Amino acid sequence: MPRCPSSMSESIKDPRELQSIYERRFKRRAAYRNRLWRVLNDSFFQKFVAADATVLDLGCGYGEFINQIRCGKKLGMDLNPQSRLHLAPDVELLAQDCSRPWPIADASLDLIFTSNFFEHLPDKLALRTTVIEAGRCLRPGGRLVALGPNIKYVPGAYWDFWDHFLCLTELSLGEALENNGFRVVESHPRFLPYTTVHAMEFPDILVRLYLSLPPLWRIFGKQFLVVAERT
Repeated sequence: MPRCPSSMSESIKDPRELQSIYERRFKRRAAYRNRLWRVLNDSFFQKFVAADATVLDLGCGYGEFINQIRCGKKLGMDLNPQSRLHLAPDVELLAQDCSRPWPIADASLDLIFTSNFFEHLPDKLALRTTVIEAGRCLRPGGRLVALGPNIKYVPGAYWDFWDHFLCLTELSLGEALENNGFRVVESHPRFLPYTTVHAMEFPDILVRLYLSLPPLWRIFGKQFLVVAERT
């Protein structure tokens, strides 16, 4: 489900504009998004995260994922100045463009998580640079878990968002990762529905039911899920 990442691009990198975009888009549903991500973490994503893991949330936005995941050390990367106000005290914020060198030691991360972020990058060079930095910072065997809109299933609605630039599928992202030091270990072309913006709010029990029934993903899913391991 979309969060509000903005670590991002040469195309929109004025922090004031980023703040305006994401406040207008997401602030009204902050309580629902936090509740939704609590269910997503507990029912699905926590299985990727060890209790003592060091985790980076790339494009962490308001911290819906990283605030609630259980792990040893938490990092978030984002350019939105509002991120600092929403992150939990145990999350270290790296306020920078992700395509610049990361102030993180080599092989020091266990997991990088990113949701609805790569589409905000301006081009494939920025994505490649980001993937290379991710690979440098992950330990061998560390994983990158990525969600994002699959352009195969949202060809028109993709452009409803002012800050969408880079079009990806699970296959194109997988190829980018495997060309730059990763091995894809799990790939779903359809996982979550496209967006929570202007969509109805679902009770927790229905979200858990959806996650437990992969056949439903193939009907309603318009976001990919790709899990890749650092080789």
